[in-house]
Amino acid sequence: MNPLIHINNLHKIFRIPREKRDTLKENIVHFYRRTGTEDFHALKDVNLSVQPGEFIGLIGKNGSGKSTLLKIMARIYRQTKGEVYVNGTVSPFLELGIGFNGDLSARENVYLNGIILGLSRKQIDAKYKSIVSFAGLEDFMEMKLKNFSSGMQVRLAFSIAATIDADIYLCDEVLAVGDINFQKKSLNTFVDLKKKGKTVVLVSHDLDAIRKFCTRTVLLDKGRIIKEGKTDQVVDYYVQHSD
Repeated sequence: MNPLIHINNLHKIFRIPREKRDTLKENIVHFYRRTGTEDFHALKDVNLSVQPGEFIGLIGKNGSGKSTLLKIMARIYRQTKGEVYVNGTVSPFLELGIGFNGDLSARENVYLNGIILGLSRKQIDAKYKSIVSFAGLEDFMEMKLKNFSSGMQVRLAFSIAATIDADIYLCDEVLAVGDINFQKKSLNTFVDLKKKGKTVVLVSHDLDAIRKFCTRTVLLDKGRIIKEGKTDQVVDYYVQHSD
């Protein structure tokens, strides 16, 4: 069986300025002085394959490269070196609400965000009621989005992403969005995805959720994969070796 995601010898380097200049005055005063940059190696020699129907967990400390790896899979970032093959349609639960416009109504943003995620207007028409119902925002859809709380915006964004019928779902810390009732809905969404045999890559610090959902888990540290395999074994190793 061919993998839906195949990553070979992946490296990602970010160039970070040595000197931060925020204001116009600072840029004018120091116009002729080069700031220079430093290389930050976010990912180093990562090799990973994800088979159809796998539910994979990515764990590790903050700054270990988990979210960067997910964004490369989603084609948000480009790798510095190496090969990345993603064979199938992708629903990204990353930076929920990206592309939202605060001056548009919530209803208009459903269509805007849905189109950004690859849905046609006809598909959004068919899914609109279920999106709004899932988000629990029936009474607020004509309100401008800038008047929404951050929690309401995230609920709406999650609800849109959850309606997409994709081959691969890439999820970054999405199980903690919204209030406790919405979190239960979110968990049920992932229960359904697992029952349907969908392919999911989940980044989370919630190790109980990783144990519950993931058939295989990958542990990253300082941009490298240091352990992968059965979820319980990898999570136990992570807990035992955490500072």
